[in-house]
Amino acid sequence: MSKMNRGKRLVVIGNGMAGARVVEEILKRDAKKFEITMFGAEPYGNYNRILLSNVLNGTETPTDIFINPLSWYEENGITLHAGVKAIEIDREKKVVVGRSLNKNDSPYAAENPPLNGAATVEVPYDSVIIATGSRPFVPPVEGYGGPGAFLFRTLDDCAQIEEYAKGCKKAAVIGGGLLGLEAARGLMTHHVHVTVLEAAPQLMPAQLDAKGGRLLRSAIEAMGIAVFCGKITTRIERENGLIQRLIFKEGEPLETDMVVVSAGIRPVTEIAKASGLTVERGIVCNDQMRTNDPEIFALGECVEHRGQIYGLVGPIWEQAEVLADVMTEADPKAKYTGSKLGTKLKVMGVDLVSMGQTESFDPAGEVVTYREPKRGIYQKLLIRNDKLIGAILLGDVQVGDTLMQTFKEERKVSDNRSELLFGVPEVSSLTDVLEMPDSLQICNCNGVSKGEIRDRIRTENCTSVAQIGKCTKAGTGCGSCKMVIAQLIRAYAGEIVSNPSEHYYVPGVPLEKSELIAAIQEKGLKSVSAIFRKLAGGKEHAESKAGLASLLKSIWNEEYEDERDARFINDRVHANIQRNRTFSVVPRIYGGVTSAEELIRIGTVAKKYKVPMVKITGGQRIDLLGIQKEDLPKVWKELGIPSGHAYTKAVRTVKSCVGTDFCRYGLGDSIRLAQEIERRYQGIESPHKIKMATAGCPRNCSEAYVKDVGVVAIEGGKWEIYVGGAAGGTVRKGDLLCTVDTHEEVLKYVGRFIQYYREHAKYMERTYGFAERIGIGQLKAVLIEDELGICNRLDTSIEASVQSYKDPWREEADLPADPAQFKGPEWIPVLKEAVHHG
Repeated sequence: MSKMNRGKRLVVIGNGMAGARVVEEILKRDAKKFEITMFGAEPYGNYNRILLSNVLNGTETPTDIFINPLSWYEENGITLHAGVKAIEIDREKKVVVGRSLNKNDSPYAAENPPLNGAATVEVPYDSVIIATGSRPFVPPVEGYGGPGAFLFRTLDDCAQIEEYAKGCKKAAVIGGGLLGLEAARGLMTHHVHVTVLEAAPQLMPAQLDAKGGRLLRSAIEAMGIAVFCGKITTRIERENGLIQRLIFKEGEPLETDMVVVSAGIRPVTEIAKASGLTVERGIVCNDQMRTNDPEIFALGECVEHRGQIYGLVGPIWEQAEVLADVMTEADPKAKYTGSKLGTKLKVMGVDLVSMGQTESFDPAGEVVTYREPKRGIYQKLLIRNDKLIGAILLGDVQVGDTLMQTFKEERKVSDNRSELLFGVPEVSSLTDVLEMPDSLQICNCNGVSKGEIRDRIRTENCTSVAQIGKCTKAGTGCGSCKMVIAQLIRAYAGEIVSNPSEHYYVPGVPLEKSELIAAIQEKGLKSVSAIFRKLAGGKEHAESKAGLASLLKSIWNEEYEDERDARFINDRVHANIQRNRTFSVVPRIYGGVTSAEELIRIGTVAKKYKVPMVKITGGQRIDLLGIQKEDLPKVWKELGIPSGHAYTKAVRTVKSCVGTDFCRYGLGDSIRLAQEIERRYQGIESPHKIKMATAGCPRNCSEAYVKDVGVVAIEGGKWEIYVGGAAGGTVRKGDLLCTVDTHEEVLKYVGRFIQYYREHAKYMERTYGFAERIGIGQLKAVLIEDELGICNRLDTSIEASVQSYKDPWREEADLPADPAQFKGPEWIPVLKEAVHHG
């Protein structure tokens, strides 16, 4: 990479969140001060480790979590040696020595990579910043090495865990802290039964007290994850090299097929030790982040400052600002004096705010607690000398921002302690937002202060939350700060002015959804190519095609003109493509109830076509995985069962419990109702997939409360209809839409909600996001009270879609629909942002 004309040579060892952040801060202050070279042991650009669980559970791709693309290094004249581990700082010659890693070398191994012909890099320096971070701590467990045992720290770890989980039924996670629970959350989506093992007596001991830990454990167990605390794993037993079970210091063994270790972290200090720097638990630094060598600095998880090691991002951002001030001489006397620890998290879908102490050890201290176990709420305040010294908010964190500000600024609290939890939050009006100090950190994930957001609003005219995110990264992590960002925009810009393109239904057509639908209907556009010709100036946009095809089918039903190149491969061949270019076929089993005859046909087809895996799905269906593309029409014909639509954005399954047929607790015939719903709405196109369930009583065996649409029988022969639930990467109990008396009413209101969702949801917006965005109050007003007078039209529109339904697997009678539909393998592009050398 070409160099800008700069002065001193700065080498940054570490391309993680700390290393990249301090470089950003230096560039902000003086972009010409240094000629910068960076070493990164991983073969990628810089990414956000906080979001690794989202990659593991599939809600984000690896490219979604990159903080700085590779072009950023080029634009700023930075030489990046990615995939190169710095192994020595030669303080006499003033050079940093790095060695290339092979693909099998671990980026966080304590020992240096063997030469084996690996390239060596020597970079001269005037100053060095060490930002090597930390590595996972592996407890002394016999048999850890070998297949099926993983760490959870990098993108490569995620990819390896995901791949291995495909052949497993059970997974164990050693570690019940934040990282362990995030690993468990990610594994949930890979159809394995997950067990969490924590050595301490409770979960998340660093953030919760015993009561909070018990409540969190109950919430996690309700999601189907087994939790064991006080479990010390001593041995992994294998047979023929494969993991069979875990052995504990006490208690019965645990059968498992794979193990993920996420039991804490330890500072990476080897290069500092090898270079003669002072190292205790971490690399020892003073208040200006200097080591015992005045030209070598350090920051992040590898550092020990005033005897403290930090494992959260907040202190890293504070250290980066001080270090940038010192090195650029923007403030040569700047000092880092330590951090008051507080964090805002979402653990397994449960909101958590934790700050300061979690237990009171002072007899003069006060403890204020509020518990509501049924709703999963636990709140605890620790107060001493009228100041907040610690707090836990679990399940309800509305006052979290106010408490965090009170804690960090060491304000005196009201004599009426209950006002801290139940008073009006201080960040509830524009006046209060304006009074917040500029130094207050709004985005904890990316360390963005109120002052920085205000400056971007004023100087760069950022008038939408998305624009603030693009300029500062605020709101692009967990997203919990977006409401405060919106308040700041209103306070300083007068209103939130959205970028119009943010509201386009698809990026290739400059219209939001209602405008797009109106234009399609007015002009009678019934194909994707017609939309591009009439509404996009004739310019096609490949990424917009699938969304437009889905919308057109929703509008025109049987009049829709299907252009196969406008559909994703799954929709073109009515099956779900797999990694190895084969396909999975999921026949529809209404309400999860089948027959001996259907099972025999499924088994016969599986044997005839040598299906490598036959799996029971979470939606009470049978998945035939590994079918060749050219065999699909024959498989459908010989099955003689309708498509389960497991491959497309449509109504998929309606799961049911036993109901009144056999269950002694049943209050309603959930099986018959599930089959009625599924037969009526099967395969109807929608902005995203729709999964439903019926439960014969509130015990919720079919998980109806956490489905896109869930129907639950209650006393008195009534049915409750819930919408917007989720139990995947996001966990959310659905909102109660209404309570009705009959199956007919259930069908009416379920259909009405589906149609309203089809018309008003953004493309790829799940119902849980839609329900939160619209609000259950508005949904009730529109769909139950008919406030807008559109219910009759919604009922008519969904009926038209029901009547036009056609089983796609019946295409086999006149296949192929186009000459290439079932010929040859499909090429699967795999995107991986990587670079081997700068």
